[in-house]
Amino acid sequence: MTNDGVGIGDDDRVLYGCMGLGGSWNPGPYGAGDIDAAEAAVEAALDSGITVFDHADIYRHGKAEAVFGEVLARTPGLRERITLQTKCGIRLGDEDRPGMYDLRGQTITRRVEESLTRLRTDVIDVLLLHRPDPLADVDSVASALTSLHRQGLVRRFGVSNMGAAQIAHLQARLDQPLVANQLEMSLHSRDWVEAGVLLNTAASAANGFPFGTLEHCRDHGIRLQAWGALAQGRYTGRQQTPAERATAELLAELARRKGTTPETVLLWWLIRHPSRIAPVIGTARPDRIRACRDAAVREPDLTHEEWYELWGTARGLPLP
Repeated sequence: MTNDGVGIGDDDRVLYGCMGLGGSWNPGPYGAGDIDAAEAAVEAALDSGITVFDHADIYRHGKAEAVFGEVLARTPGLRERITLQTKCGIRLGDEDRPGMYDLRGQTITRRVEESLTRLRTDVIDVLLLHRPDPLADVDSVASALTSLHRQGLVRRFGVSNMGAAQIAHLQARLDQPLVANQLEMSLHSRDWVEAGVLLNTAASAANGFPFGTLEHCRDHGIRLQAWGALAQGRYTGRQQTPAERATAELLAELARRKGTTPETVLLWWLIRHPSRIAPVIGTARPDRIRACRDAAVREPDLTHEEWYELWGTARGLPLP
């Protein structure tokens, strides 16, 4: 789905996460090489059928958005071909103040204006609230979002790292529907899928996923976005445990049989779930981005049995 003002669509199977762009994680300047690297990553994503680009104002201290804005300036017409998503709500700590979450209304507005400047665009297609702020006044949050929408600065809104009750609490004060919830979800970070099957077992006490969130998002048309979808390379490059090694071997075998890559099969495992999960891939390496192409352009080719085999192998334990 391109920049037509309707947010993330069902055809957008995979998003590109821009956290790795912009050089080092410090407030220092970025260089020409950082812009070139960002351009190479964007080209690889586009070549792979990915047109939704996910940012946050804190990524690389704002440099991820800034180098992306440089790429947009270099490439006439690119902005009209893509969907831009960014997040606000986290303030990084420094020597003068602690890190914190900040969803005060005036902070949201200021952060959006700063993101627009760095991204060199006049509108953000989707704005996500990055983390819940325990001190947030939900009416102030809703007022800020409504004002940003009425000014034409943000088209659609969503959340990140929030449960069903938090989403419903905010939605009750908004005229605009929340369209996305971005959560850590992968074959390694499985709390989201195991919360349901561990119910009424002793193991449920160790599962912190807010039960009912998948169902709430599905019922209300909120697209789930999975950050950390490639599991930080645990199954495609740096196995450390017997379960990880076994899972890597299974992924490689499934990829061989299906004529694709292990990265694609790993993402298919998420996409195959009926909750409409859109994985966010965060690697800055063009070769690894292109390894995910089939996940973006092909229907997930995993049987019921193969999906469960991957789950059980990654768990390293039988299902309850």
